[in-house]
Amino acid sequence: SARLQENLRKAQVFAGLVNRDYEGEIAQAGDTVKIGGIGAVTLGSYTKNSTSLSWQVLADASQTLLIDQSKYFAFKVDDVDQAQTKPKLMDAAMQEAAYALSDNIDQFIAGLHAQAATANKIGSDGASAKVIGYGGSDVDPYKQLVDMGVVLTEANIPQEGRWCVLPAWYEGMLRKSSSFGANVSAPTGQTAMINGYIGRMAGFDLYVSNNVTDDGQSTKTYRIMFGTQQAITLAVQKQATMEAIRLQDSFADGVRGLLLYGGKVVRPAALGVLYAKKGS
Repeated sequence: SARLQENLRKAQVFAGLVNRDYEGEIAQAGDTVKIGGIGAVTLGSYTKNSTSLSWQVLADASQTLLIDQSKYFAFKVDDVDQAQTKPKLMDAAMQEAAYALSDNIDQFIAGLHAQAATANKIGSDGASAKVIGYGGSDVDPYKQLVDMGVVLTEANIPQEGRWCVLPAWYEGMLRKSSSFGANVSAPTGQTAMINGYIGRMAGFDLYVSNNVTDDGQSTKTYRIMFGTQQAITLAVQKQATMEAIRLQDSFADGVRGLLLYGGKVVRPAALGVLYAKKGS
C-alpha cells in the first residue's frame, strides 16, 4: 500500500495543483467531509458617542465534500512468468496500477472545470471558443495567458501560486512565439522534475497534460483550467485497501486493491476556464 501511494503522487499533474486541507481518514465510499465556513462580514459606519452597534449573525457557508469515487484493480501473475522474468512482474504491475489510479484522479479533477465561477469562464464550447494561434483572426497564445491573469486579478485572487494546465498543442504554439523565450522562466533543478511543468510565464506556473478535457466534437473545444491551489480540494484515502492472495484455480498470485477519493471546487472564484480551439 505504501508503494502504491508513492507512485500515485509521482504521476499526477492536476492532482498536484489542488489542496488536501480536508483529507482525513476515509473508511468507505459515501463518506462525507464537512468543510466549515462563514459568510462575509459586513461593515458599518461609527460615530463617536452616538452609534449603536448592530450585531450581525454570521451566515453558515459550510460545504460538504462527498467521497464518491471508488476505483479498484485486480491482476494475477502466473508462477511461470514470475520465475522467468527479471525484474519481477508483480512489482512492475504495482507501478502500472498506481499510474492507472493517478491518471483516473487527474481526469476526475480536469472534469471539474464546469464548477468555475461564471465570471471566470472565457468563451464556451463551440462557436464561442477562442481560436488560439497566429492566423489573421486568431488570438495570440501569450496575450491570451495575460488576459487569463486579468480575470483572476479582477476576482481578487492573489498573484502567488497561480497555475494553468495546457494541452500539448497550446504549449507548442507558445514555444513558437518570441514571447516565450523572452518571458518564460524555465524550470531548473528540482522544479524541472515536477510532472508536466514547463516553466512560469505571464504570472502562471504552466503545466502540460493530455488530460485537459474537450467537447468531443470534430473541431475540438478544449477546457483549459487555470487558478490557484485554493480553488479545488481533493481527499484521497490515505491507505488503499490492498490484498495479496494465492489463487485457487491457477498457479498464480493475485493482487487486488481499492482506492476511495473525492474532490470539489470549494472556491469557484479562484478557478477559471478558457474554452479554446487550435488555430493556425
